[in-house]
Amino acid sequence: MSEPLFLGVDIGGTKCAVVLGDRAATILEREEFPTELGTEGRNRTLELLKSSAASMAEQKDIQALGIASGGPLDTERGVVLCPPNLGGWEDLPIVEIFQEELSIPTYLENDANAAALAERRFGAGRGVANLVYLTFSTGMGAGIILDGRLYRGTSDQAGEVGHVRIADEGPTGYGKSGSFEGFCSGPGMARMMVSEIMALPQEIGSSEAQERYKNPREITGKDVADWAKRGDPLALKVVATSGEYLGRGMAVLVDILNPELIVVGGMGVRLGDLVLEPARRALAYEAIASGVAACRIVPAELGERTGDIGAICVALERCQG
Repeated sequence: MSEPLFLGVDIGGTKCAVVLGDRAATILEREEFPTELGTEGRNRTLELLKSSAASMAEQKDIQALGIASGGPLDTERGVVLCPPNLGGWEDLPIVEIFQEELSIPTYLENDANAAALAERRFGAGRGVANLVYLTFSTGMGAGIILDGRLYRGTSDQAGEVGHVRIADEGPTGYGKSGSFEGFCSGPGMARMMVSEIMALPQEIGSSEAQERYKNPREITGKDVADWAKRGDPLALKVVATSGEYLGRGMAVLVDILNPELIVVGGMGVRLGDLVLEPARRALAYEAIASGVAACRIVPAELGERTGDIGAICVALERCQG
């Protein structure tokens, strides 16, 4: 008898992936696509995802399919509601779409929740009862595990921390100036970098810097991270600012939830202590000392695999509990 397998679909604001995995979340097959926005782009992306999933499922014992997507969602109805970084994907009955295509039990979960499940089961959170996972990627969201159980909230909206305003002014994220997502996301870091460049004197200095900054509107969060790791002073300034506001946002979570662990994905993995050390300092300044002492701040142990394994974990959790 063949080993039961699981499919995962990870839908992000920049890219999507389809993965095939086993009970240990070992990824056996994987295919990635760019995420297209707008109704037509969404439909093209969905066709690619369905075709890839069908190909991976062919002649295999697939127990379930897990979908991880940016929220807000209605997980009970299996509907993607209105993710700010997925324009054109609103009110999408994605579970119904995949179940009709594949005839496989399909489940939907917020991508931050899925990542929290993955890190608790296979990553930095093994054995931890109370943890928070922060996405810090295209957007900022939180997956919250309390007393060993995923917490979704009354209307499935727990963990939408990107919407929280943590400064009177600042980069816009989640449609709100000065929001957690504005300061702590790839696009938010890119916007801060552009502001820094636009404030420079006409003559930037070295020819290398002039070449680097010549098209500021094309800068991405990845650019900022890469430049910071190479010692670019403006990028380091942006990363330090982002880290400070990351710590301020964490302070709210630590004071309210008193977690043992906060796991930071995305830029937390890419930048490590460049962004996490200023976050730890701000957290220590802002939050109750005993809560800070009880809480570790770490990058996601699963690294770039968190999204893939998270999608598999959505299926695993429903099948295994």
